[in-house]
Amino acid sequence: MLSRALADVVLVVHLAFVLFVVLGGLLALRWPRVAWVHVPVALYGATIEFVGFVCPLTPLEVWLRRRGGEGGYEGGFVEHYVTAALYPSGLTREVQVALGVAVLALNAVVYAAYVRRRRATSVDVSPGAPGRR
Repeated sequence: MLSRALADVVLVVHLAFVLFVVLGGLLALRWPRVAWVHVPVALYGATIEFVGFVCPLTPLEVWLRRRGGEGGYEGGFVEHYVTAALYPSGLTREVQVALGVAVLALNAVVYAAYVRRRRATSVDVSPGAPGRR
């Protein structure tokens, strides 16, 4: 019973991690310090997709489920939970690479918007700048 509950906790943490990888840049728009955590996490998430690596949370969840008497599953978290719903035929190598590219592209757009916004709102405080006394 405890193993099943812990497996569910790992599942929720893993889902939150995946959502942070994909959408964390939006949090960084509001709280810029989040970017210091989000950028490496997003790069890690994209790298997992590019190399076909399995996140360590996946085997942990599978182990807890098997320990709790449930059947585990093969493959990774994204393949089992996310792409099974989106791509019933399974997660191909091309889909994995596309997911990695999508993570990088989405976050590049978000961070570019952030930089553009910062530049537009920054005030030129150099000597002789208009408005400086």
